[in-house]
Amino acid sequence: MDVVIGNALVADGTGGPLARHDVGISGGKIAEVADAGSLTGGRTIDADGLVLAPGFIDMHSHSDLQLLANPDHPAKITQGVTTEVLGQDGLSYAPVDDVVLEALRQQLAGWNDDPPGFDWNWRSVGEYLDRLDRGIAVNAAYLVPQGTVRMLAVGWDDRPATEAELNRMKELVATGLREGAMGMSSGLTYTPGMYAETSELVELCRVVGELGGFYSPHHRSYGKGALEAFAEMIDVSRRSGCPLHLAHATMNFSVNKGKAPDLLKLLDDALDDGCDISLDTYPYLPGATYLSALLPSWATEGGLDATLARLSDVDERERIRAEIEESGSDGAHGVPIDWDAIEINGVRHEHNAHLVGHSVAASARTRGTEPAKLYFDTLLDERLGTSCLMHVGHEENVQAIMRHRTHTGGSDGLLVGARPHPRAWGTFPRYLARYVRELGVLDLAECVAHLTGRAARRLRLTDRGLVRAGYAADLVLFDPETVADTATFEDPRQPATGLTHVFVNGVAALDDGRPTGALAGHSLRNPRRTR
Repeated sequence: MDVVIGNALVADGTGGPLARHDVGISGGKIAEVADAGSLTGGRTIDADGLVLAPGFIDMHSHSDLQLLANPDHPAKITQGVTTEVLGQDGLSYAPVDDVVLEALRQQLAGWNDDPPGFDWNWRSVGEYLDRLDRGIAVNAAYLVPQGTVRMLAVGWDDRPATEAELNRMKELVATGLREGAMGMSSGLTYTPGMYAETSELVELCRVVGELGGFYSPHHRSYGKGALEAFAEMIDVSRRSGCPLHLAHATMNFSVNKGKAPDLLKLLDDALDDGCDISLDTYPYLPGATYLSALLPSWATEGGLDATLARLSDVDERERIRAEIEESGSDGAHGVPIDWDAIEINGVRHEHNAHLVGHSVAASARTRGTEPAKLYFDTLLDERLGTSCLMHVGHEENVQAIMRHRTHTGGSDGLLVGARPHPRAWGTFPRYLARYVRELGVLDLAECVAHLTGRAARRLRLTDRGLVRAGYAADLVLFDPETVADTATFEDPRQPATGLTHVFVNGVAALDDGRPTGALAGHSLRNPRRTR
């Protein structure tokens, strides 16, 4: 064996009872799982008192650019993540042409930054996956982003696609899956993906299902219309025959306090009826997005320049303000905005740094202005490149949903900005510390299964997600008594504690608690691809 992890308490990813074993690694694979004390190797790690688990799988990640710009990726390696799923919320950077890429660089700056001097040398999904294969710290899977596909075929108009445009979208999706994408994502509160009618989504999902993929939507509302939005996605899955994975499946805003059981009944009824459904969540109450996401969809039709023009017009501003503050815009999930709950956490310009860490309402009070005016002025000055936290979650909903039989973990973590959401650095150890050790919402073996084996099954990874001979040696070793997230909203870029080793494809990415800088990860591609 190259490495033997000796006398470890193994949580194998199935949810079964923990058992003490030696685990041998050779040639990037788990070579043997044997009785404790029976294996020898070139290096032996004494794991007495530690838990060995499969590497954690982040089912909802926004590392699309930062994984390339900073491939050593400490935010994920230090919390035990060995695989991420990129291309989320219907908006990412492949497939693109030059025009769409430029628009996405502007639209997604609040999520991913727009790194100066960055080499944008891909246009197709396959080329993006090839770029990942040059060397990254973790493995990465990709979802074809439906909003990006709509940009390419339809543009930024709020209208149904023509037959020719729908056919082009279907071919773009098919090509993406054939080049290695694992499925398709949507962002149905983000433009232009939100302009798609249900029937359009059904047609695209038929293609996804036929090519062995799954559909992962950020659906149309997590607020006033949440249950109806979840039901629409189940309907899309039924009609298309495409497996469904619900992204960050939360019930947020005041209108949904205590309503998680309603969601879970909806899911259980569909599962009992034969639907193939899973979901992911993050173990925090606030959400995060770009600040302009709160705008009503009509205000962003036509792209960046058209949006900025509306924000500069006095009459249009008042129309937008009334919808956001009084009736609730579709971009804000149909709920009138409480500006005290919207915290700016990332800006592009240094002269706006004073806004970071404060709610829109608090900054407006400090400046003696109205919150809506500060909101509009900031979006204009930043060209929409501002990120925010939305303090809209409910603890009882979070706990109820994470107990569900199809639950997996996803950070939904943004890595850029002055104060990114701490979930980017803390999601997986937080599950183990708060919801296993402190609160007992999940037991340890069950939680590990949620974060590993169950996620691998959704991705149809037949050689990852379990501690089993022949599987890829993606492994994490941690102390169950001390593992914890240390990232906070005030100081979010803090590595977890209590993790001693992380292996990616058999190579140590975290060794005795220290990142090694190893780049042993690569793209994980749809096994149905034709390339």
